[in-house]
Amino acid sequence: MRGVAPLTSMIPAMSEPETQPYGTDLPQGGTVRPIVRWGAPVMHRTQEPITSFDDDLRGLVADMAATMYAAEGVGLAACQIGVDRSVFVFDCPDAEHAHHRGVVCNPELYLPVGRRRHLDDGEEGCLSLPGAFISCPRPDFARVDGQGLDGEPVSYSGTGLLARCLQHEADHCHGTVFGDKLHKRTRKKLFKRAEDTASDFPDDWPVSPSTAHPDLLAE
Repeated sequence: MRGVAPLTSMIPAMSEPETQPYGTDLPQGGTVRPIVRWGAPVMHRTQEPITSFDDDLRGLVADMAATMYAAEGVGLAACQIGVDRSVFVFDCPDAEHAHHRGVVCNPELYLPVGRRRHLDDGEEGCLSLPGAFISCPRPDFARVDGQGLDGEPVSYSGTGLLARCLQHEADHCHGTVFGDKLHKRTRKKLFKRAEDTASDFPDDWPVSPSTAHPDLLAE
């Protein structure tokens, strides 16, 4: 997920953290890979479940983390680097600006219902459609359960940008991009914004850097 304007999927760019961006839940030493764009088949199908929690998985997740940070995102799913596996990484602030980071394999998303369900209509963006952001209403709280790098149960929940990020990345693992949730007219505006900035993002971005200097972040 790409960070951006108002709250949620995008919030004003933050100052550099005092420590390294990697937390104990994100392996280091990965290689930055090109980010796959919307339209690639791997982006639009349910991802294969993770069944082996081994060094290959750790290497994949390290590459995902390196790519997410290189792209200045707050989350990234394996399909976004062309790998058909149900796993995502994130490093994202919640509504109180506390940072949360982690790895979720085989995510299951849980959202409020009934009177507990309140929508946040903040802007959203995606690293796989770089440079474009638009309002996308989503519940203002989310929980994701799954497995960590060693197969242990994990659960993350939160509000604000974190809630949007967890929903966005879990959707990727089920073959959904946030454009699928938009009305036709809104989706058309989103694609127009992406076309307007397409020249700023090389085909192998973020291996090759963007020529744009956005003020805000994405997923």
